[in-house]
Amino acid sequence: MIVQSLRLNWPQWQGGMDPNYQIGQEILAAIVPPSQTTPTMTVPVSSQATPLAGIDGGKQLYDQKKYVQQLLDAQQPQHLLILGGDCSVSATPFDYLHGKYPNDFGVIWLDAHPDISTPQDFHHLHEMVVADLLGQSHSIFSEALRYPLVPDQIFLAGLQVQELRPMDHLASDLKLAYATPDALTIAESVLKWLKSKGIHHVVIHFDLDALDPDDFRSILPAQPHLDRTSFGACLGPWCPQEFESFHRGH
Repeated sequence: MIVQSLRLNWPQWQGGMDPNYQIGQEILAAIVPPSQTTPTMTVPVSSQATPLAGIDGGKQLYDQKKYVQQLLDAQQPQHLLILGGDCSVSATPFDYLHGKYPNDFGVIWLDAHPDISTPQDFHHLHEMVVADLLGQSHSIFSEALRYPLVPDQIFLAGLQVQELRPMDHLASDLKLAYATPDALTIAESVLKWLKSKGIHHVVIHFDLDALDPDDFRSILPAQPHLDRTSFGACLGPWCPQEFESFHRGH
């Protein structure tokens, strides 16, 4: 059956190797309740995590991505609402939508981190999603995508650009457009980018770690007794003072 819109529950956790992502998906599903006019489907997710091609849980991640790819090809939705799970759930749906709208398609990546590492930099898939979408990770997951993006189609919204880690270097190397958290208090930077690139079909990746952990408690940086200065990454709109920065200049 072909549907106009599809709500997809995808409690994937192997991308970050943390089963708690499944609980996070349940919270999202409660915050975004089902609609009577939009069917909901749930992706079966394995309880196992077997390494593959240098990526933790890679076997299960690959199988789950193939399942979603086949589901979307069969259903042919025009619009998608994906409730994950770890960040890697965005890759296959975004690739599918890029195939439907190839000429004026763009991605707004709303996240405290660019998720643009490669298997040479790291071994968790949730840190590689943007690199996969751009065909820059050279991983089996990037090769499984059918419609790679180009850098002009990505906008990193909320990026702590002065605090990029070595594993984030492609954000600078590819000169991806971005806006810092302060710049996002007004929409002008995003709207200007959309207009300048002629983008009319937009997908948005919204990572909840873009929120301040003091405001939204159901994220990893909000865990009780966490020393945020030693977290090792930016937390929502701010970064620990001791966090080692890496900046090559945009």
